[in-house]
Amino acid sequence: MKALHTDRAPKAIGPYSQAIEANGLVFVSGQLPVDPATGKFVEGGIKEQTRQSLTNAQHILVEAGTDLSHVAKTTIFLSDMGNFAAMNEVYAQFFKEPFPARSAVAVRTLPKEALVEVECIAVK
Repeated sequence: MKALHTDRAPKAIGPYSQAIEANGLVFVSGQLPVDPATGKFVEGGIKEQTRQSLTNAQHILVEAGTDLSHVAKTTIFLSDMGNFAAMNEVYAQFFKEPFPARSAVAVRTLPKEALVEVECIAVK
């Protein structure tokens, strides 16, 4: 296994890696809508937060030598399922057919009161 890191995505805020590469797969940890330049959440609502979370994942994948077109599975965590349609609108701008498999779940709370968190698994 190989730990991956890029300064173009937020630093891990706990005992975990931004991503792990293992056996030709890249496992990207859940990405919050943190702007790595400021260390703070992007301003705006669910659309802006989704865009930043996916952008963070995208930067990690590029560091790993792959990209969003190689994502096989995503998991989307939402603090409110009422934000699903708006999240989905932004999500569709990042992925093309064949779309990755996906789970989207509502959770009671997310770290730092985020509206969304995105994790993914990609093939190299």
